Parts: sequence; structure tokens; C-alpha cells
Amino acid sequence: MPKSNPNDVRNPETDSAEEYLLLLNEHEQKLGVYVHALVNSPEDAEDILQACRLTMWKKFDSFERGTNFLAWGRKIALHQVLNHRRSGKRKPLHATDPEVLEAIAAEIDRQSDALDARSLALRDCLQRLPESQRQTILLRYYEDAEIGEIASETNRSEGAVYQLLSRIRSALNDCISERLAQSAS
Repeated sequence: MPKSNPNDVRNPETDSAEEYLLLLNEHEQKLGVYVHALVNSPEDAEDILQACRLTMWKKFDSFERGTNFLAWGRKIALHQVLNHRRSGKRKPLHATDPEVLEAIAAEIDRQSDALDARSLALRDCLQRLPESQRQTILLRYYEDAEIGEIASETNRSEGAVYQLLSRIRSALNDCISERLAQSAS
């Protein structure tokens, strides 16, 4: 019978910390954009984000695995923003009514969810493109290749590359609209 290695035993607390850090790393930028959109001062926003990260960690045991971590984090962030405003420590020149702030937060959530849905649709639509078209899009938009470089690499004229990119963008736009319409119904 092989001996068990004590290092093979997973520590649930370490697993939880690792899971939290992975989720935070994945969503931190969007959470930061969210808070900065709700707060006038960049310094205040950073203070709020720090408090938000700490609160999220303290409450991570209550986070339901498999649900939307970003939505959960936004709720905590909104409460942190409201608490910061109520504290009176740093009143902005024109304080925003909490109801207005909550309405703004809801609109940001709605817009962000729509952008996430568009992003997922785009990813799916890119996968459906023929390989040569996908490569052209990757060269142009992900590697920032100039039209001349793409023309040279794909043995096309610059005019042909412009036309191809236009057709691909149109096809992607149609595909995205179709996917979004399917998911809405």
C-alpha cells in the first residue's frame, strides 16, 4: 500500500482562497470600471475597491459557486459606494441621491450584461468563420497588423483586403444580431 503524502491533501481554506483569487483576477477590471463609473474621485474609487475586495473575501463563503461572481461583486461594490457616500468622509461637491446612484448602477449592470452577451456572440461567430477569414480578422484586430502587411501575408491587394474585411465585419454583425435575437427569445 503506497504511503500518502501529506502534501497531497488539499486544504479547503487554500482551495477557497485560490478560487477567490482566480475569480477576482478574472473580473477585477470590470469591477474597477463599475466603481470608477459611480464615483467622482479616482482616489475614492480605489479606496472603495480596496474595501470591496476585503468585504468580498470575508463574504466569499456565502458566494454561491457557479453563479455570476461579477454580479455578486457589483452588489457588494454598490453597497460600499453607498456606505462611502453616507459616511460623509469625502462628500463630493454635488452629492448624488442614493436612488439615482442605484439607478445608474442598474443601468451599468444592464449595459455590461448586454456587452457580455455581445462578446460571447462575437466569440461564437468568429469560430464559425472560415479559417482564412478568421486569420485575417486576427491579424487586423488582435495583432494590429497594417492593411499592407495583411495584403502581403495573404497574397492579396490592399483593396482586396479592405473589401474582405468589410464583408467579414458585415457577416459578423449579422451573425451577432442573429445570436442575440435567438438568446432573447
